[in-house]
Amino acid sequence: VQLQASGGGLVQAGGSLRLSCAASGRTWSTYGMGWFRQAPGKEREFVATINRSGSYTYYTNSVKGRFTISRDNAKNTVYLQMNSLLPEDTAVYFCAASRRGVSNQRDDYDSWGQGTLVTVSS
Repeated sequence: VQLQASGGGLVQAGGSLRLSCAASGRTWSTYGMGWFRQAPGKEREFVATINRSGSYTYYTNSVKGRFTISRDNAKNTVYLQMNSLLPEDTAVYFCAASRRGVSNQRDDYDSWGQGTLVTVSS
């Protein structure tokens, strides 16, 4: 599976962005998908994950109620809708695919996109 993330940019605090991750590969719909982020000088951290069908999602506590992960298997795309953005959300965001299904563990993911930068100004 190859992944291409897009949709990052500069936004003011309180604003919204929607990230997209386009996937290639015939078996993509069998993968669980996740979003991770990496702020400058910090480790890459888990943000959200979604199962193969899109019926189950899980978020890190800091984004619950603000971010929504979704997927459209017909379009081979997973999304991350980010609302009420905070300066601490500033990071490079990565999408990833896991044959194991949903996971919040970085090591469970087999394929990674190149990352898209989100900058939230105060």
